[in-house]
Amino acid sequence: MNQNITFSGGTLDRAAHLRSDPEALGALQTKPNSRFMVLWRGKLLIDFGDAAKIVWMQPTAEILNEAKADPIFLGLQDGAARFALDISGWTPTEATVDADSAIMDESKQHFPGLPDQFCFADLRAIMGEISSADAGDAATAKGIFEWHQSHRFCANCGTKSHVINAGWQRQCPDCNRQHFPRTDPVVIMLVTRGNNVLLGRSPNWPEGMYSLLAGFMEPGETIFEAVRREVFEESGIRIGEVEYLTDQPWPFPSSLMIGCRAEALTQKITLDPIELESAIWLSREDALASVNGSNSAVQPARKGSIARFLLDHWLDDTLD
Repeated sequence: MNQNITFSGGTLDRAAHLRSDPEALGALQTKPNSRFMVLWRGKLLIDFGDAAKIVWMQPTAEILNEAKADPIFLGLQDGAARFALDISGWTPTEATVDADSAIMDESKQHFPGLPDQFCFADLRAIMGEISSADAGDAATAKGIFEWHQSHRFCANCGTKSHVINAGWQRQCPDCNRQHFPRTDPVVIMLVTRGNNVLLGRSPNWPEGMYSLLAGFMEPGETIFEAVRREVFEESGIRIGEVEYLTDQPWPFPSSLMIGCRAEALTQKITLDPIELESAIWLSREDALASVNGSNSAVQPARKGSIARFLLDHWLDDTLD
């Protein structure tokens, strides 16, 4: 099926062979054609001019001086180096949103001296606006910085670890254990029965929003086993045939969403209130009205998410 899905369109050559060459990377950081993606507390510097896009700063840009750590090497674009730099120590004048209390932060922050249309923005809030290539590059940078933030100490002995390999590894100075970025597999299911699709909602979602059921895979589990288990645990629905469709990197913070289509064998919903606030069967007609904005009772998943991607393709009969 069509693979034009948000966060899967990165075009950089990751050039992993350069990660272990600090001398070469040091030289690349000062080359005039090298560029830097800038992040602040998980947000990206975005140009909100004619179309939203990542701002790639030149090596001499003043904003880069705010960084307290070395940049992460993302790769090469047409032979020119691309890096990501974090300036979370900078304090803006604009208000911010507590990331722990909101599913999405729609506030924007402006760095002094930059054009007015350059602002830091939450990737989740703009994922439906930026290009596929930008989204893929942003997912890489956001994912790797999130991993560093949450894995600063050695899981083996508890000692604070050091960043090595151009940002793609951490090493413990005491036990010498090396740690690598993690990706958590999540199954997300388009569950159908005849003309109906199964949707659920979590209590912290925006009012009226429903999406496809999803859940983390467990050790020793296949993708299809995880689909059947998660659907039954959350809704009490028994699943028959399962088919893999597509997948999506999801940097919130570091998941791989594995999209599947599943055929329901039963219809009665027995809700797990710990997992879901509500679950419903929605007819194709009502789902289409939801997507078109004429069904105010049910709001679909946001554009850019794999849930919306799968639902849209089901409605268009283009899943195969």
